Amino acid sequence: MALIELNNVTAGYNRDHPAIENVDLSVKKNDFMAIIGPNGGGKTTLLKVVLGLLMPFKGEVRVFGESPTHSRKKIGYVPQVIPSGTFPVSVLEVVLMGRMGSAGLFKKYTESDRNIAAQKLEKLGVAHLAGKRIDQLSGGQKQRVLIARALTGEPELLLLDEPVASVDSETQHSFYNLLSNLNSRMAIVLVTHDVGAVSSHVKSIACINKHLVSHGETISEKDVAQAYGCPFELIAHGVPHRVIGAREDRDHG
Repeated sequence: MALIELNNVTAGYNRDHPAIENVDLSVKKNDFMAIIGPNGGGKTTLLKVVLGLLMPFKGEVRVFGESPTHSRKKIGYVPQVIPSGTFPVSVLEVVLMGRMGSAGLFKKYTESDRNIAAQKLEKLGVAHLAGKRIDQLSGGQKQRVLIARALTGEPELLLLDEPVASVDSETQHSFYNLLSNLNSRMAIVLVTHDVGAVSSHVKSIACINKHLVSHGETISEKDVAQAYGCPFELIAHGVPHRVIGAREDRDHG
């Protein structure tokens, strides 16, 4: 049974101009899927539909065989990195937020909740940062804290929305290795623009630009060019990608 099944799903914020349209997509147990596509192509909308935060205008969504709202406790979600600025909350407090499902909004965290949070911080290599404020961390450190928060709920599925958008290439490489290790115990769906860096780690790729252009272990340059509007070499597991032609509106000088 697929963990995620989208059947003919149309969704967005305006029924007359949906962000995604007629999307059929499935994610299997222990899959590691990258969702790629241009800005405004509907990638984040798709994640919100899977999380049950956005109801489709039409079509059916099943997560773990149930409606997304009934499956949310089985899903860990990592949003884009927290923006810079004042955010006077400790790392431990941020990670404990992942236990709200068990503690309840107005209940105190239990000793078990705190132990699990500490274990996840240790696993992600940031236990020494537990007492620091989240806004004092680097982008890479914030990434690991947000993953620790997502993992405290003991999820079977991890969703990440462009988590490496603001970190350097060395940190990205370490981050993708971390996700590959986690993938041995859970399915992962990663929204990303960094196709080249992630292509050697993922097991499947879904390319979306309002419609699902292609989905599978390999994606042809024709399919990706259709989504992005510029030619790409073949993208496949273990094969890096690079742009082989410039967009028409780019300076060729």
